[in-house]
Amino acid sequence: MAGAQFGAETSERGEWVRQANRFTDRITADGSSGWPVEPGRYRLVVSLACPWAHRSVIVRRLLGLEDVLSLGVVDPVRDEAGWRFGLDPGGRDPVTGISHLSEAYLAADPEFAGRYTVPAVLDVAERRVVTNDYPQITLDLSAEWAAHHRAGAPQLYPEHLRAEIDEVNAGVYADVNNGVYRCGFATSQQAYEEAFARLFARLDRLSERLVDQRYLVGDTITEADVRLFTTLVRFDAVYHGHFKCNRHKLTELPVLWAYARDLFQTPGFGDTVDFDHIKRHYYATHHQINPTGIVPVGPDLSGWRTPHGREALGGRPFGDGTPPA
Repeated sequence: MAGAQFGAETSERGEWVRQANRFTDRITADGSSGWPVEPGRYRLVVSLACPWAHRSVIVRRLLGLEDVLSLGVVDPVRDEAGWRFGLDPGGRDPVTGISHLSEAYLAADPEFAGRYTVPAVLDVAERRVVTNDYPQITLDLSAEWAAHHRAGAPQLYPEHLRAEIDEVNAGVYADVNNGVYRCGFATSQQAYEEAFARLFARLDRLSERLVDQRYLVGDTITEADVRLFTTLVRFDAVYHGHFKCNRHKLTELPVLWAYARDLFQTPGFGDTVDFDHIKRHYYATHHQINPTGIVPVGPDLSGWRTPHGREALGGRPFGDGTPPA
């Protein structure tokens, strides 16, 4: 069964299958990939609604790469041609001059027939996509762009913790990051219930892991925390109702709710969240799920700034580094 309306396909069992990343070139410090790290050469294009893109926004800010990697933000509501630069004067990205992200995809591959996804890193001069490989983009911002990190930037992917971070990320991706989509876009009851069970089983295990430790891996923020946060911060606003992930709200899961608030109140996290974009994208774009396009007024967001008490577990958010300005 085709699932182009969701940018992927569904299996015969009604399971939603995420589209594979088409552009997987890497931007490397030594340029061996053909794409050398160069300040000002590339532009990171994101939707503030998208959790996959939100990861790159957080990492870029935590590492202080704002002056070397520019940021383009698309309109939260996609039209028939995909993501558009409707927030910019004249409806065009002021750096590349394109009106739709699709132009950069087709410049890289005129035969490309998939969905135009964010995040995407563009070569500014060529106005083409270099990579839309969202898991690798943030890892390379940590490793390959290290020469341009701000003074005091945290170590988000330290070598001695990479194996554990990768292991945690794999489970979080399969059951949580992608799991909420597998719930929301399932086209059979069985596929939905299986995804639902896996989602909340993983959230329960994450709660157990975080009872006695402040962060997922080690005693500082890492890539693993970034990846879990972008799903948790959207949970009550969209996934609980819109995607039918309704065993509990995040606010009803005490450990994860405190953990999420701790991160939200950490510089680089909450200040990159745009709940207006998040709600308008999900509720106004997925017409098969919400045909009226009505965007809910709630939930009450005031709780995100309430005390979380997780400082008592110790840990240092930025290790030997400092918060972003």
